[in-house]
Amino acid sequence: MSHLKSNLYQLCLTFIQNRIENIEYSLQQARQASNDDTKSSAGDKYETTREMMQQEMDRNNKLLYEAGQQKIALQQIENVESDKVVKNGSLVLTSEGNFYISISAGELNFDGKKFFAVSQASPIGKNLIGKAKNESFNFNGKDYLVKEIF
Repeated sequence: MSHLKSNLYQLCLTFIQNRIENIEYSLQQARQASNDDTKSSAGDKYETTREMMQQEMDRNNKLLYEAGQQKIALQQIENVESDKVVKNGSLVLTSEGNFYISISAGELNFDGKKFFAVSQASPIGKNLIGKAKNESFNFNGKDYLVKEIF
């Protein structure tokens, strides 16, 4: 099972690295657009465009910071050992799906099986944290039974 957790970790790492690269590219594009913009005869158009580009850069800088924080959080769970209760870094098999408590990366497919990478702060993550094998909980009208924890 450690092989599976290791592969899910790598999928999450690839997800976050791709996200960081996309944000950095968007930042670069916004900077380039801002630098290339020349003052037009419209007057305010130049300032409006520069302000819009600045807002775009600010938004992307915030996204980049958040993605960096997610990468740090992911790196902290790389070698988390199995436990009797669900914690950050656990792989949890339930009656309603399989969850990797890590970062919010959505659906991951590995070896023909579906897993959901969720953060411990997500609604489903909060329900899973602290649960032991054979414990159950209700989430969004569904009953979940924890079958295995790795």
